[in-house]
Amino acid sequence: MDNQYAIDVKKLNKSFDGRHVVRDVSMQVSYGEIFGFLGPNGSGKTTTIRMMCGLLTPDSGTGTCLGYDIINQSEEIKIHVGYMTQRFSMWEDLTIRENFNFVACMYNLDNRKERIDRALHMLGLEKNASQLVGNLSGGWKQRMALAACMLHEPKLLLLDEPTAGVDPQARRDFWEELYKLADRGISVLVSTHYMDEAERCHKLAYIFGGKLMAQGTPKEVVEREKIATFVIRDGNLMKFSEALKGLPGVDQTLHFGNTLHVSGVHAELLNNTLQELKQKWKFDMGPIDTSLEDVFVHLMEANSRQSE
Repeated sequence: MDNQYAIDVKKLNKSFDGRHVVRDVSMQVSYGEIFGFLGPNGSGKTTTIRMMCGLLTPDSGTGTCLGYDIINQSEEIKIHVGYMTQRFSMWEDLTIRENFNFVACMYNLDNRKERIDRALHMLGLEKNASQLVGNLSGGWKQRMALAACMLHEPKLLLLDEPTAGVDPQARRDFWEELYKLADRGISVLVSTHYMDEAERCHKLAYIFGGKLMAQGTPKEVVEREKIATFVIRDGNLMKFSEALKGLPGVDQTLHFGNTLHVSGVHAELLNNTLQELKQKWKFDMGPIDTSLEDVFVHLMEANSRQSE
């Protein structure tokens, strides 16, 4: 396989106790790219990430990570990858600096003080270096975990829902740091449930039931599905939502504050249905751009119907 990609895997499969959890997943992540990996809980995200970085051997499939074979060179991969888990895993009864020193010793890094000072400076943690980790806010713990991942200067970061449970400002600051890392040529594979974060990725993939349902830039993913979406802006939205289910052209309805999004793959049929109901119920409506969330809900519901 070509070494032009940080991650290049083809037809990965994995089963546990007879349950096929990852099905023929193929994915390519470029150097310096922020790649979003989305899907509901239990969709196979974490299993796929672990196979891509050599932490779990696939039942079948091939691939490279940073130029190393994911099956035969897993130890080399681990040296060059930073992995940030969803669950905070630092020691809360130690200071930030003590935690970093412990991590540096685990990697057997040279010039530990210089590396730690650089990591503290990179994420603005110098003033907090002597603070006990247990006293930090969620946002600061998040920054600290990212800095710890960077101590051994990895070429690839694997981030498993890194912003879960932190406030919007902390999430925004965290993403600014990710862009800085990507600008230095570091690849970032990040799993997330937040649609605003998905839209900030250079590229993304959506997995459901172990299968990749969509892949590309956010714009490409939306355009490829060719889903038409209309918005209803007034009236009894709950009543409208219930009445629309199952009507010609209506594939899904989603509430967004004081509006209702109605989507379907047959634009003309959907428009005709809404126009007929508009005459009856006198609501205000019009076409809007289909969002990523509209697309992902559509993909999930379509796949669920197919499975049934």
